Amino acid sequence: MEKKKSDNSLLTKKINFSEHEYLNILCGQQNSHIKIIEKRIGLSISSRGTELILRGNDWEIELAESLIMQLYELVKNGFPLYPTDIEHAVRIVSKDRSVKLKDIFLDSVYVSSKKRVITARTATQKEYIENIRNFDIVFAIGPAGTGKTYLAMAMAVAALIKKEVRRIVLARPAVEAGERLGFLPGDLSEKVNPYLRPLYDALHDMVDFDDASDLMEKGVIEVAPLAFMRGRTLNDSFVILDEAQNATAEQMKMFLTRLGFSSKAVITGDITQTDLPAGKDSGLVEALELLKGIKGINFTYFSRDDVVRHPLVQKIIDAYDKKDKQRDISNGKRTF
Repeated sequence: MEKKKSDNSLLTKKINFSEHEYLNILCGQQNSHIKIIEKRIGLSISSRGTELILRGNDWEIELAESLIMQLYELVKNGFPLYPTDIEHAVRIVSKDRSVKLKDIFLDSVYVSSKKRVITARTATQKEYIENIRNFDIVFAIGPAGTGKTYLAMAMAVAALIKKEVRRIVLARPAVEAGERLGFLPGDLSEKVNPYLRPLYDALHDMVDFDDASDLMEKGVIEVAPLAFMRGRTLNDSFVILDEAQNATAEQMKMFLTRLGFSSKAVITGDITQTDLPAGKDSGLVEALELLKGIKGINFTYFSRDDVVRHPLVQKIIDAYDKKDKQRDISNGKRTF
């Protein structure tokens, strides 16, 4: 590696790579990955043979070099890089230089039916996965698009395949239906399916449709409204409660006390998007206050930095967060 000062006071550094094939994967089609790094960090990168030439100021080159070498190591380990991975990698390394990308990206949770490896994409997601492995009850709180439910689903399917649990139970509050569920047209399945559709979508992304249907027919995988959990004891199960901010305090207590032996529960939600009627307190918010400090229960908090959807989603979250905080402050409410 060679580093020298250019005429206009910017630094130039050359990085040589031994395997041209791996370098091509790192750079992406038509250098698409390199262009993302250039744009996000603010330096220029050119390629020549098995060499990359970095040009920028000291900290830009230091950051880009660390990022590029870590990405190259991922490629050598068989990790299939996508543009979104480059975006996440830049964000991770920029935030914390001590983080090792291989510790995050190479910790595979599950290989889906489409042969796609499901892994963490941010440091918080990696922490979340470890927490699910190590705790019996995990609360995941944060904005939409941070992978809270998707990763929990992947962990559940992996646990089922490894025979760590005998069944998966996926629950969600049907808030909009409320007590009027019986007045909706159609049979019970037709009434509740619209509220459970996101859970079905995530499930079918990981398990072949026919296999998933067979498992649901046998009761190995169950997708149901939260209200249907009452009176049950769930042993040897991986239980996921999605959109938990829409559970009332009574429903949350009911759900948490369903957990039986050899079971895990993951509760996901975004406390900034509660759809409960006025005057109804969120059971998720109450649980955060009541259960903090209890051994065996973990709370994982996601932020806008963990959003793994379109980059504009982060900006949208920021805009709404700013508005909500201003409103809460003006109303004298406590902010989390």
